[in-house]
Amino acid sequence: MKNNLLLFALLISTTTHAQQTSVKNIDRKVDSVLKLMTLKEKIGQLNQIPSDAETGTQVNEIKDKSIRIKNGEVGSILNMIVFDDKIPLQEAAMQSRLKIPLIFGLDVIHGHRTIFPIPLAQSASWDIAAIEKSESIAAAEAAADGINWTFAPMVDITHDPRWGRIMEGSGEDPFLGSVIAAARVRGFQGKDLSDRNTIVACAKHFAGYGFAEAGRDYNTVDISEQRLRNDVLPPFKACVDAGIGTFMNSFNVLNGTPASMNSHLQRDILKGEWGFKGFVVSDWNSYGEILNHGAASNRKDVAQKVMTAGSDMDMCSGIYIEQLEALVKEGKINIKLIDESVKRILRIKFMLGLFDDPFRYLKKENNLNSTYKPEYLAHARTLAAKSMVLLKNDDNILPLSKNNIKKIAIIGPFANAKKDKDYLSFWTLGRNQKKVITLADGIKNKVGDAAECMVMQVADSTTADIATAVESAKQADVIIAAVGEHGLYNGEGRSFANLALPEEQLLLLKELKKLGKPIVVVLFTGRTIIDKWLFENMPTVLNAWQPGIETGNAVADVLFGDYNPSGKLTVSWPRSMGQIPLYYNYLNTGRPKKADTDFWVSRYSDESNEPQFHFGFGLSYSKFVYSNFKISTNTLKRNGKLIATIDIKNESTIDGEEVVQLYVRDMVADISRPVKELKAFEKVMMKAGETKTVSFTITEKDLKYWNQQVKYKADEGDFKIMIGRNAKELEEKDFKMIK
Repeated sequence: MKNNLLLFALLISTTTHAQQTSVKNIDRKVDSVLKLMTLKEKIGQLNQIPSDAETGTQVNEIKDKSIRIKNGEVGSILNMIVFDDKIPLQEAAMQSRLKIPLIFGLDVIHGHRTIFPIPLAQSASWDIAAIEKSESIAAAEAAADGINWTFAPMVDITHDPRWGRIMEGSGEDPFLGSVIAAARVRGFQGKDLSDRNTIVACAKHFAGYGFAEAGRDYNTVDISEQRLRNDVLPPFKACVDAGIGTFMNSFNVLNGTPASMNSHLQRDILKGEWGFKGFVVSDWNSYGEILNHGAASNRKDVAQKVMTAGSDMDMCSGIYIEQLEALVKEGKINIKLIDESVKRILRIKFMLGLFDDPFRYLKKENNLNSTYKPEYLAHARTLAAKSMVLLKNDDNILPLSKNNIKKIAIIGPFANAKKDKDYLSFWTLGRNQKKVITLADGIKNKVGDAAECMVMQVADSTTADIATAVESAKQADVIIAAVGEHGLYNGEGRSFANLALPEEQLLLLKELKKLGKPIVVVLFTGRTIIDKWLFENMPTVLNAWQPGIETGNAVADVLFGDYNPSGKLTVSWPRSMGQIPLYYNYLNTGRPKKADTDFWVSRYSDESNEPQFHFGFGLSYSKFVYSNFKISTNTLKRNGKLIATIDIKNESTIDGEEVVQLYVRDMVADISRPVKELKAFEKVMMKAGETKTVSFTITEKDLKYWNQQVKYKADEGDFKIMIGRNAKELEEKDFKMIK
C-alpha cells in the first residue's frame, strides 16, 4: 500500500496543463486513484454537504465538516459564500488519507458578483455571443471567488408563466433553447476546464420540470415520450454536445417515476444514447423527497433505487453516506455501479486541475480586484439593454429627447428600489444589492443637469403615497411609471396563480393616466404580466425584466434612444390567465379556429385564442420592411439543401437591429406536428436606409422529429417555410421533400 501511495503522489505531482486536457491521461489517473480507495472513501466522493445558504427544505446541519472531510466522507461543498471559509475545508481534504480535493458548487445563475439580466431576459436579446460572454465573465468571477462548479444553465422548456422558475430558462422554444444552452456551456467551461477562469457547468433539471402541472413548482409532470424528445430534451442534448461536465436531476416525477430514480432518463438516454461522460447530481434533497412521492419504502430503498438508476452524487440528503455501504455488503448494490459514479466525479476534478493544485481556485491574490471590473459592468449594461422588449409605443413617445424635457417624474415601487432583490432575482445569493444602479440613478446619470428628476418610491402595498405621487407628477413633462414584480417574487418556489399587477400599482397607473401627460410604463418582471387594462390603456410599455446590476443605466439608454431596442419575446405573452399554457408551436387540433365567427372549433367563448404578444415579438425605433422572399427550390432532396432568402430594409432614420426568424411546418407526418417551429434566426444590424439580404439553409436534419415508434426521422411530402419578424407576422412558401 505504501508503494501505491508513493506512486499516487508522484502521479499527482507530475501532472501538467497539457496532460489535464488529455482524456486518456485523465482516465488512467482516475483508475489509479480508484484502486487506492476504500468503499467508505468511494461513497464519500458521492456525498455533497450544504454550507452557508439554504436553497431548499430543511436538511440535517453538518457541524463537523472538517472532521468528515478528513475522514474522506465528503466529495463536494454546496453554497459556501465566503471565500476565506473555503480554504480551511480544502486544507482538511489535504489531510485526508488520499488527499482528494473538494469541488465547491454554487448557483451562479445570471452572474456571480456582476449581476446580468435574468436568463429569460437574456434569451430575449437573441444575441448568442453576448449571452456566452456573460457566462464567461460569471465564470471568471466565480473561479476567483473559490467556486469551480455552477448549477447552471437551467435549460427547462416551459409553457407556463405561473412557474416562478420560468425566469431561469430561455422560454418556450426547444430550438432557441438549445442554441442558448450550448452558448452558456461554452461560456462557463471555455475551451479547457483547467483554465483558472473557467468552471464546470451543470444542465438542469433533467427532465420535464418546466411542464409541472398548473405551473406549481415541484408538481407532477406527465407527458408523452414524443413531447419529451421533441420539446424537452433538445436543449439537454445540446449541452452534452457542447461538452458539459455535469447534469442535475429534476424534483418532479416524470410519468409516475421520480426523476432521481428514472433509469430511462439517466441510463438509457443520457449515459446510453448520448454517451455522457460527466456525472449526475441530485437536486437539493431530491433523494429524500422520493419518500414523499411514495416511490420507496425507506431511505435504504431510496439509495438502492437512485444508484441503480444512474444518479451519481447526493446533494444534501445524506442518504448515500448512510446507506450505500450496507447495500454493497448485502449484495443489493454492485460495487461496479459505485465505481462508475466515483470515476465520473474524479474525472471532473482532474479536468478542473484540482489534483494538480487543490488551491488553484483559492488564491487570495486572484480573489482581490477580480469582480465588478469596468469591462464586466459595461457588458452587463449592454446585455440588459439588448434584453429589453418594447411592447408598445403607440404614440411614439419613445425615444425621449434630453433636450425637450425639463421635468421627469419617476414614480412607482421600482423607481428607486433598494431591497427585496428588486432588479435582480432570488438567485443572487450573497450578492451586494447596494451595487445596483436604480432606475432613478440611471435616469439622473443620463440627463444630468438638463432636466429635473422627481423621484417617488411608491410602495405597492399601500395607497397612502399615491395621491402625493400624482400631485408631484402634475409638474412633469413626462412620467416614467416603474411597476411590475419584486425580484424575490421570481425563482424557485415562487409560483403565482395570479399574474396581474397588484391593485395598488394598477390604481397608481389609472390616476396617472388622468393627468393626460405622456406616460412610459417600465415593467420589471421575471415572467409575463397579464393585465388587460395595462395594455389597453397604456400606449408605451417597455418590458425591462429584472435587468441586473446596471438596471438604471440600461433602461435610460433605451428610453433616451442611446440604444435602439432590439429584444424579442421568447415566450408567448397571454391575454388572460385562462389561456395558460400558451405557446406558439401548438398542434392544430381536429377543429382549428379560422375565423371569429367559427363555433364548432377549438376556441374560448369569452377570450381570443391569440396571445397579447406573440413569440418573437418586439418593437424597435427603426422601421424594418420585409420583401423579395425566395427559396432556391420547391423540392428538397434528402441529401440536398434549400436556401431561403429575404430582403430587409431599414426604412427609418435610426440605425437598428432586427431578429429575422425562420419557421417550418410539416404538413403531413406520422403524428400531428406543430403549426410552426423555429428552425433558424439571424440578428442583423442595419444602418438607416440600408437594405440587406438574409439567407438561411434548410436540410433534412432541420425537418426531423421523433415519431410514436421513437424513431428520429423526416417525412417526404409537403412543408411550409415561413420568414418574418415574429411567429405571427410571416411570409410563407411551399416546398416538398423527396428522395
